[in-house]
Amino acid sequence: MIPTVMNDQLWQAVVTRDARFDGQFVFAVSSTKIYCRPSCPSRRPTRERVSFFKKPEAAEEAGYRACLRCKPQKSGAVDPQLELVQRVCRLLDDAGEGEALKLTELAARVGVSSFHLQRTFKRVLGISPRQYVTARRFGNFKQLVREGESVTNALYDSGFNSSSRVYEQAAEELGMTPATYGRGGRGVKIDYTIVASPLGRLLVAVTERGVCAVRMGDTDAELEKDLRQEFPSAAIARDDASLQETVTKVLHHLTHNEPHLDLPLDIRATAFQRQVWEKLRAIPYGKTVSYGDIAKALGKPGAVRAVGRACATNPVALVIPCHRVVREDKSLGGYRWGLDRKQKLLDLERAESLTARR
Repeated sequence: MIPTVMNDQLWQAVVTRDARFDGQFVFAVSSTKIYCRPSCPSRRPTRERVSFFKKPEAAEEAGYRACLRCKPQKSGAVDPQLELVQRVCRLLDDAGEGEALKLTELAARVGVSSFHLQRTFKRVLGISPRQYVTARRFGNFKQLVREGESVTNALYDSGFNSSSRVYEQAAEELGMTPATYGRGGRGVKIDYTIVASPLGRLLVAVTERGVCAVRMGDTDAELEKDLRQEFPSAAIARDDASLQETVTKVLHHLTHNEPHLDLPLDIRATAFQRQVWEKLRAIPYGKTVSYGDIAKALGKPGAVRAVGRACATNPVALVIPCHRVVREDKSLGGYRWGLDRKQKLLDLERAESLTARR
């Protein structure tokens, strides 16, 4: 099977039926015991039923049979750039956990320049070779912890040379320290406040690292319930006083034409989600772009639906302005907090932008 770290990228390819990945892997469905190529036109299963294999033979050894519709066992032309990335991934996967292959060494082994390798790898997978290795190691670390290994042993068994190195990167990859992750998230302290806003009730929640949730609703009870469901193991408490400055910045962003809402964040994301959210934060105040525009900007024009899902899972409304993404025909599309709020947000921003230009 393919290393767990790659699963988010591969699942996006399956969801979007991305033919560029045909020949790079197959996906297998536990409920039907059938495996397919990524572009198979069949109905998509739920994520938890899917496994990934590098080759059809590996899927068949695991007890799956080939799909009669897409015939994944038949070889087809493989994009040379995808083949290059596959070779590099194999080199990185086969390297010892403590071995760090430099970009120049990887490039020499596959016969291309370092610049070409870096650019191609990032275009295909959305991350650099170094980020791939880091994500793979964190994936191994999480798997070992889930299997009962101690945090210390899991760190070193996953290829981290020192605990300080993994703690430096843990906030981005785990959203919490390794020790906290090993306790299932218990011990994380989240403070929140709820205030009135032009869009209804507004909740802002923070950890010691930054804002972890910004959401809108009709009642305080509804917002509090959703927050506790999202962070069931955390110690959650309302603290209106300490969060006054933070929530005021959010309100000023809504009502005083402050285009850039720069706040420290504590959010967890896949590599693809992170790419999408970075593009969203670059959309100018008062402007909109389409889901297709974002997909094209990422070099993945077929990933329109995946972009939509990344927008829908944005945990910090307003800070990451997913409301500025609409359909190609300029209709609103979807919005986690309701289309009425999305329209009002866009109207507010356009009005403030016009006022600022006068």
